[in-house]
Amino acid sequence: MDKDQKNSHFFAQLARMSLISRWSLMRNVNSENIAEHSLQVAMIAHMMALIENMLTGSDIDSSKAALIALYHDAPEVFTGDLPTPVKYQNEHIAQEYKKLEKMAEEKLIGMLPKEFEDTFRGIITGKGADERILRIVKDADTMCAYIKCMSEIKANNTEFSAAATRLRASLDERAKSSPAIRYFEDVFLPSFSKTLDEISF
Repeated sequence: MDKDQKNSHFFAQLARMSLISRWSLMRNVNSENIAEHSLQVAMIAHMMALIENMLTGSDIDSSKAALIALYHDAPEVFTGDLPTPVKYQNEHIAQEYKKLEKMAEEKLIGMLPKEFEDTFRGIITGKGADERILRIVKDADTMCAYIKCMSEIKANNTEFSAAATRLRASLDERAKSSPAIRYFEDVFLPSFSKTLDEISF
C-alpha cells in the first residue's frame, strides 16, 4: 500500500450492521439485525428479478438488484433502524429523516478511498440505477418484513399482527406492478409456515 494511502473505516463500519436491531419497539421472539435482513433482501431481490425476467421477457440485471439490496440499509450503522410508526408519524418527521438518511449515506461513502466513491455512491444511494431494480429491491424488502411478521405470529407473538396486516396490504398493492410478487408468494412463501421436518423431506 502506498504510504500516503489512508486507512478506510468503511468495512469496519459495515461490520457493525450486526449490532443494529430491527423492530426495536416491538417484543420479538427472535431478534433480527440489519445484516441478517440485508442478506435475505439481497437473495430475494435476486430471485424476484429472475422471476420478472422469466415472466415478462425483461432484461433486469439480477446481480445488480442483489448488490443494491445488500447495501440498502448500510447507512443505518449511523442512524439506527428508526421504527416505521416513528419514521412516518407525520410528514415533517418523514422529511427530516430522509435528510438524515442522505447525510448517513454520504458519511459512509466518504469513508472509502476516493477512487471507489463514485461506484459505491451508485450502489448505496441507488442513484442512476434502473428504476425496475429499485422497485424490486423495495418489493423484496417488503416481502422480508412480511416473512418476519409471519415468523413471529407463528411463534404466537401477536405483537406483529397489525404489522402483518399493513404489509399484506402493501404487497397486494405492489403486486399490481410487480408480477414477481405473486409468483414468489405462490412458490416460495408457503414454506415459511412449515416446520423444519416439513421443509427437509
